[in-house]
Amino acid sequence: MKILILGNGGREHAIGKKLFEDNPSINIYFYPGNGGTSLIGKNIENYHSTLELGFFAKKNGIDITIVGSEIFLMEKIVDIFHDFGLKIIGPNYLSSQLEVDRSFSKDFMKKYGISSPKYEVFSCYDKAVSFLEKKTKPLVIKTNGIAGGKGVFLVKNKNEAKKALKTIMIEKKFGNSGNKIIIEDYLQGIEASIISIFNGKHIIPFISAKDYKKIGENEIGVNTGGMGSIVPNPYMTNSVWLYFKKNILNPTLKGLILEKLIFFGFLYFGLMITSNKVYLLEYNVRMGDPETQALLPLMESNLLNIIQSIFLKKKIYISWKKLYSCCVVLSSNGYPENYDIGKMISGLDSLKEPFYIAGANKKKDKWITSSGRVLNIIGIGNTLKEARYKAYDKVKKIKFDNLYFRKDIGL
Repeated sequence: MKILILGNGGREHAIGKKLFEDNPSINIYFYPGNGGTSLIGKNIENYHSTLELGFFAKKNGIDITIVGSEIFLMEKIVDIFHDFGLKIIGPNYLSSQLEVDRSFSKDFMKKYGISSPKYEVFSCYDKAVSFLEKKTKPLVIKTNGIAGGKGVFLVKNKNEAKKALKTIMIEKKFGNSGNKIIIEDYLQGIEASIISIFNGKHIIPFISAKDYKKIGENEIGVNTGGMGSIVPNPYMTNSVWLYFKKNILNPTLKGLILEKLIFFGFLYFGLMITSNKVYLLEYNVRMGDPETQALLPLMESNLLNIIQSIFLKKKIYISWKKLYSCCVVLSSNGYPENYDIGKMISGLDSLKEPFYIAGANKKKDKWITSSGRVLNIIGIGNTLKEARYKAYDKVKKIKFDNLYFRKDIGL
């Protein structure tokens, strides 16, 4: 069995590790991968387009490809692999619009009565400013396109709102992703992440997770790709699950089938739990990062068997350990803005599993930072408190210049 995993972060390392632990005889390829993925498989190089990756997969007899990073979805990788007659886990280009085009996604939610915040869409800066002049309550401003998890601004007043608009639409900090923007009602509550599997017929949810998106403790500062996560999310009570399934999951499934947005892959629900309701904030059509890193160590089922079952359209049953998981992301100071790389990491070779490489490479037996998010350290325990303690105890063993991490993950 040959598997190709697309992406270069901790999520892809976690997927590869889980597959390899369950099935030691498989051969795993990563593109582009990182220093951690090279230890469990082969990082392939010198492929500069999705078409070239398709030729590689066909020539080398890749049995299944898993799309980790959303970047590949924008390049129609699934459609191209289907043209090659290859099996790939991920949405075709039309279905990927649920993530890569927020206005498409919001219109889908509205059409199928899915519980979500009220919103307006703007492609004109002046019209957006005029709309904001009439508003007095906090709002959320989002780029229409994907921005690595960073194109979301919570604005509490008109000055903050105009500054966010200028950043997105005038200064073009997020490029073409900011050509159109979404302005939606701000909701006070607790966020939850539900990663699920869609096999074209059923949506099978994983256990819940909580992501910590902001760079600063107590959820302050700019948005990042994620600074930590816990599993399960303590706020996903039975009543919240029931509300989610009735008002979000079931109408989503109905809409996907009626709109012919059929694919074999992962579907992520980003939720907001308020005092009296649960809202859907966004869809992702791949596994979340760093939620995946906290989830997979608790999965008892064989991940490869689950993935193979997706193509059969059969109901999938997933077994989970009755434990808690806490993931702490170690980053380069300055992330997600400006940061230095090339810093030597100490303590990594003696670190106990589980942990994942997000942005580091090994050069002459030394680990060197290569990105903003560097390592994902995982603690597992019988309680969330124990899992958190174990994660931060492991964090103490890692050293590198400009090391930064949040100290409140799991509190």
